Amino acid sequence: MAITKGVDLEIVEYLYSAEKECREVVKVTDRYPELSFDDAYLIQEKLIERREKEGARKIGLKLGLTSKAKQQMMGVHEAIYGYLTDDMLALEWEPLDFTDFIHPKAEPEIAFLIEEDLEGTNVTAEDVLRVTKFVAPAIEIIDSRYLNFKFTLADVIADNCSSSKFLIGSKWMSPKDLDLGQLGMVMSKNGEVFQTGSSAAVLGHPAASVAWAVNKLGEVGKGIKKGDVILSGAVSEAISFEPDDTILVQFAELGSVTFSCKSST
Repeated sequence: MAITKGVDLEIVEYLYSAEKECREVVKVTDRYPELSFDDAYLIQEKLIERREKEGARKIGLKLGLTSKAKQQMMGVHEAIYGYLTDDMLALEWEPLDFTDFIHPKAEPEIAFLIEEDLEGTNVTAEDVLRVTKFVAPAIEIIDSRYLNFKFTLADVIADNCSSSKFLIGSKWMSPKDLDLGQLGMVMSKNGEVFQTGSSAAVLGHPAASVAWAVNKLGEVGKGIKKGDVILSGAVSEAISFEPDDTILVQFAELGSVTFSCKSST
């Protein structure tokens, strides 16, 4: 059975309510095993439209599966994307409330701040760098709505790629002023190093990851816009955190970004 209009809206409400109520649900493909990637992206779009009806505003994109090793592990040949909305942006100086999450994890990212519209299907990393005004250190907090953080690729696409919150550090630099393809990264929790990595893990170069997203959007007549924030993909594996934890991500040259989490408001 193909995913019909009534079914897709049912799935949207299912995922939307799970996010709003901070509760786990069984993955969509348990009930609809025929869910395709195309179906999943359409559901993702409608999920964002549902958020917009409640006042959220799209402000950019996030990339996932930008590691070739992770793609091979998942048996896929390309990355995935989801949308960022303004209510996902968190601030370093305001502790996060753990009760807003289900089973969150933190990922180190590089954020691109776009100063010109860009679209097409033959966009290169050089094109991306040309329209990027600044890059900055970032953390994405992913928080799948699915039980035990277990899902298929179609499930995670439909769930807006586990989007939850993100933070951007205060040091913004022109991409012309650093070797963006070879930035070392250290991520620590409560002062203990948990992950190290290099920006080269993101499809060889973070700008290549953003270019992939633009080309993928170009296939459906879309692109990225002036003012967008793009999270180019995780530089290392994500780490889980609990109340009272502090996560710090430090990039060579590009600076750091951090957050703390508390148990309740």
